Amino acid sequence: MKKIIAVTGLAGSGKSTVVEYLEKRGFLKVYFGQVTMDELKRLGLEANEQNERKAREELRKEHGMGAFAELSLPRIEEALGKGDVVIDGMCSWEEYLFIKNKFDNLVVVAVHASQGTRANRIGTRKIRPLTKEELQQRDRAEIENLNKAGVIAIAGFSLINEGSVEGLQKEIDKMLVNLNG
Repeated sequence: MKKIIAVTGLAGSGKSTVVEYLEKRGFLKVYFGQVTMDELKRLGLEANEQNERKAREELRKEHGMGAFAELSLPRIEEALGKGDVVIDGMCSWEEYLFIKNKFDNLVVVAVHASQGTRANRIGTRKIRPLTKEELQQRDRAEIENLNKAGVIAIAGFSLINEGSVEGLQKEIDKMLVNLNG
């Protein structure tokens, strides 16, 4: 049976690193955030933290809290027809429920790092860097407005990412061994 792994976590935890590694291992990526990027393009808005947050919240207001899962379903089904799938950026509890109701083989992986580690990483990244204050605001918005804590809490696997990329990759390999039984 083909696998569907949804990677979740707060900003700067290492979700993208996990997704990229799974892609190298043959998984096909479906990026929930692409829905936001498509919406910004449609509206003619610049991709930045403020516009992205507003677009995410407006899409959920219009389509419900499961919006990103519903709007990404065709891409998930297409990718699943070709192989194992990794979902990048599952946020809300409702997205989890929507995907879980569609696919019995869903596994959620939560990536964790301390706020200090995340602030250091995200402050120096090339794409969409955030200040410590912006990171705290984003954390709060994702927990309070996007129901993200439930998805993190329900994860079948938790990866602690406080060290090196190589260390995280070893943890991912262990997880894959466990998944393959």
